[in-house]
Parts: sequence; C-alpha cells; structure tokens
Amino acid sequence: MSRAPWIRARGEAPIPTQLIDNRKPVDKAVLVGAPQKDVPIALADEHLAELARLTDTAGGQIVGTVRQRLDHPQPRYYVGEGKAEEIRDVVAATGADLVVFDEDLSPAQGKNLEDLVGVRVLDRSELILDIFATRARSREARMQVELAQLEYMLPRLKRMWTHLSRIRGGIGLRGPGETQLETDRRMIGERIADLKEKLQAVTRAREVQRRGRAGQFRASLVGYTNAGKSSLLRALSGDAEIFVEDRLFATLDSATRSVDLGDGYAALITDTVGFIRKLPHHLVASFRSTLEEAREAELLLHVVDASFPNWQEQFEVVEDVLTQLKLDDRPQVLVFNKVDRLTHAEEEALRDRVRAFEPRPAVFVSALDPASLVALRETLKARIRRGLPRVHIQLPSGDGELLAWIYREGEVLEREDKGAVIDVTARIPDRLLASLRQRQGIRVVDVA
Repeated sequence: MSRAPWIRARGEAPIPTQLIDNRKPVDKAVLVGAPQKDVPIALADEHLAELARLTDTAGGQIVGTVRQRLDHPQPRYYVGEGKAEEIRDVVAATGADLVVFDEDLSPAQGKNLEDLVGVRVLDRSELILDIFATRARSREARMQVELAQLEYMLPRLKRMWTHLSRIRGGIGLRGPGETQLETDRRMIGERIADLKEKLQAVTRAREVQRRGRAGQFRASLVGYTNAGKSSLLRALSGDAEIFVEDRLFATLDSATRSVDLGDGYAALITDTVGFIRKLPHHLVASFRSTLEEAREAELLLHVVDASFPNWQEQFEVVEDVLTQLKLDDRPQVLVFNKVDRLTHAEEEALRDRVRAFEPRPAVFVSALDPASLVALRETLKARIRRGLPRVHIQLPSGDGELLAWIYREGEVLEREDKGAVIDVTARIPDRLLASLRQRQGIRVVDVA
C-alpha cells in the first residue's frame, strides 16, 4: 500500500522503505475484539463488524475472529495470556499474515503480541491511518495523513526497527542499530516540523479564500463516514465529478460547491472528511485545517444515515468529535439521509423518535430522490433569510406585483393594511433592498 513520501535530509540516506511499510501486502487478517464488560454485547458485535468493513476497505481478507470481554486491559498483551495464545493458534491455522485489534494498543503491547504470534499486529488507529494513506488524493490530504502517521509511528519506531532487523537478518545492525534509530527519530522529528509548517501555510491560504467568499452563505456537511455527505453534495450541486463510493472513507478531500436554492438564493456547501468511532486523535489534529471550513460555516448540516439500525450511536460519535473541535456551538440542522431504504412505517417511526428527543430542526431526504431535497433547500433558504437585514416598508396597496416580490424574495414578519398603503416588516436580501430604495413612492426604514 502507498505510504507518505520520504525526502532526504541534509545528504543522509532516506529512512528504509520497511519503516514506512514493513509488512507483506494484506491478504488474510484475523480480527480481535476485546471490549470491556460494561459494553453491551450487541454494541461490541457492531464495533467488530465495522472493523471488518475497515479491513475490507484496506484490502484485507478476514479469515478469523477472536473475542474476549475484559474487566480492564492487560498490560502485556491487552488481552489475557491464554487469549493471546489462542490468537497465535488461529493465525497458524488460517495462515493469516495480519492481526487487527479493535482497540488501541500501546507500543509495548504491540511488540509483545508480534513476538508471540509472529505476524504484523495493527490496532484500529493504525488501520484507519493506513486507509487514509491510500485514499488521500490532494497534496493537502496527503500531508495531513503523513503527519498523523509519523506522529503515531514515532513512539513505535523501535518496534518497527525490530521488524527491519528480522527482515534483514540482523547482521551488521547489532552495533550501530541504536545510532541509526536515533538518526531516524531525528529525521522523523524534522519531517513532522516541516509538515506542520506547510500545513500552516495551507491554513493561511484557506483563510484568504474564505475572505474572498465573504458575504456568501456557507454551510458544511459533517457526519459519520459513509452517511452520504458526498452523495448529497453531488445531488444538490448537480456536479457529477464529485467522487462517490459506498465504502468507508471513500474520500478525504474537502469539496466546496455553489448550490442554487431557487428564488435567487445560493449557498456555498462544503463536504468534509467523515468521522468514525475511536477516530485517532492524530488524524483529528492533522485535519484541523480542512475542518476549519466547518468552523467558518454559518450552519452545520449533520448528515445521519437513517437506514443504519444504531444511527443514534453514530450521531453521538459525531457530536463528541464536534465538541473536541469546539464546533458544538455552531447552528445545526440534522439531515437524515437514505430514507429511500426505509419503509413508510419505518420513516414515520423515525420522524416521531427524532421529534421526541431532538430540539434541533431535522429534514429527511434521499440523495437519490431530487424531490426529497426540496425540504433541505427550503431549510437553507430560511436560514439565509434569517440573517438578512430587517426593514420596515410602506408601499401602495395597489402594487400587488411588488408585494408578491417581497413575499417571494424575503421573509415577511408583519403586515398591516392601512387603506391606500400597506406596512410590511420583512427581512430582505441586499439586491431587493437596493431596488426598493430606488423606487418612487416606496418608503424603506431600517429596523434595529
């Protein structure tokens, strides 16, 4: 699988390729679920099923599964010693060349497990980082993923050098091995600093772009991976070039499109990277510049997969990540997508359930049904109108065309008919407001 590129530093040899990808191509994988006993069994099974999807996305073939419920993680192998030996036996019986844990392992636990089972051991974070490395397309996304990988790798470098010495036989590495290890640590540190500096430059460039879009209403799509954010942006904008695939983390690159909402209104809508439970904190930190688009948005469209049985847990995962990013104070609209996969009765039950527990506005749509997107467009138009200047307008009662225009283009808050004149208090877009001020016989007064 592809890995972050390495650049020679100060005339030194580059870090050996094995340090970046020192395992064989993933063919067969054994999954290990080791939740604590306070996690419900059904939820633990669901987490393991998601790990299977992640492994499939990474290109792995699942040949075995091992489970153990723990009071607390064990310091040596994370699981108990007997269960670790069972993992070793399953690896031997299936010919697996990879073990994937659903929990995060410490560097020592990972090394101990690899010494015992004799194959590469990945935890959930490392698997997600691997997927991100293969899915990143833009230069910015590749830098963000490389930074996250290096920060994850740094405390585990000694374990990776163990793999390297095993591959190369160890002869010639026994003396200067530690010296080379320190050299590699320094090179990784320098590369991390270089990437952070470059990403800061990207952040500054994004700020310039955002200033250039000042005055335009901006919304960001956020949500769990594979909830259908990219599909929604494609359907709303009509841009068939937006990449869509029914897999976890199909795309990591943010995309912004202008969306025509009708009646002269438009919004800039940005698709952001999807979230997932137990998202590696290195990734959250590395993707901050991309997620700045969500920070600058006037509205977050929280997309939820309505067809997923346990959608509420995914919803809470996204809410937790938004809190970590200090985005939980942003206005939100919940967008329940994929309602085409529900029966009429299931959709009605979902609507009742959402109304019962969630005070925020919610719309129910399908990216595959253009008619269902009307409600979302109307919701966005209402949000835009809410931010428009509030004015008091006095116009002749016989000017029905102008009155209809005000109703169509703005948001009428109050109306009073006074014989020959009509008093209207409304929120009006700037282009209409400028036209009204130029008309004879029309009185316009700003309302504080």
